[in-house]
Amino acid sequence: MQLDLTQLRELLADIDKTNISELTLKSTDFELTVRKGGSLDRPLSSVDVALTGRGLGTDWVSSSPPVPAGGDRTSQPIATGPAQAPAPAPTPPSPDPKWVEVTSPMVGTFYRSPAPDEPPFVSEGDRIACGQTVCIIEAMKLMNEIEAEVSGRVVEVLIENGAPVEFGQPLMRIDPD
Repeated sequence: MQLDLTQLRELLADIDKTNISELTLKSTDFELTVRKGGSLDRPLSSVDVALTGRGLGTDWVSSSPPVPAGGDRTSQPIATGPAQAPAPAPTPPSPDPKWVEVTSPMVGTFYRSPAPDEPPFVSEGDRIACGQTVCIIEAMKLMNEIEAEVSGRVVEVLIENGAPVEFGQPLMRIDPD
């Protein structure tokens, strides 16, 4: 079964809109388990994913912990990939209601520039155009360019370069034109 990043995003969005609490897809190449809700030891996005992959062009492997004898997983944390520092605490609401937040469309690692030795895509105070690349989110060794949905001025960059981000986490704020 082939499942590209766009299909995965659509699947997660569709599941998030339903009352399905757990879904597992298995094939010879991979196993995908999606869980939402429940009580966990650490904050996660509304949809948590555990993925085990072979032949996906990546060494990234994650799996959920064994189910205890009672069959209850709600008190168990879910492994979500290589060991990472916890994500920063959620940011407070925008100080100005007209500002637009650029949010992460996926779980991954935030990068401000296309390469370590290159300047950042945007900095605080920069003017940007709609559709302009403002950062990269690396997910499963794929570099995903994140584009601005509005034109305006970058007011705040909320995430440090190289920091892990969660789905829906605000990355930066823009004062729209």
